[in-house]
Amino acid sequence: MSENLKKGDKVTWKTSQGKTEGKVVKKQTSDTKIEGHTVKASKEAPQVIVESSKSGKRAAHKPAALTKK
Repeated sequence: MSENLKKGDKVTWKTSQGKTEGKVVKKQTSDTKIEGHTVKASKEAPQVIVESSKSGKRAAHKPAALTKK
């Protein structure tokens, strides 16, 4: 959905526990590690780093998996 997400935007996404919300931390265009997991990202296939409002943990998602609030 959102190729135009920017830092600070509030977003929602689906998890195994249901829908959750948080904010965009940054757009990732190179490989990185988050919470011990390797995140594959590139300029052609970026990932969006989000921070959960509930847990404060960070995760990477494809832009299409996020909905802007």
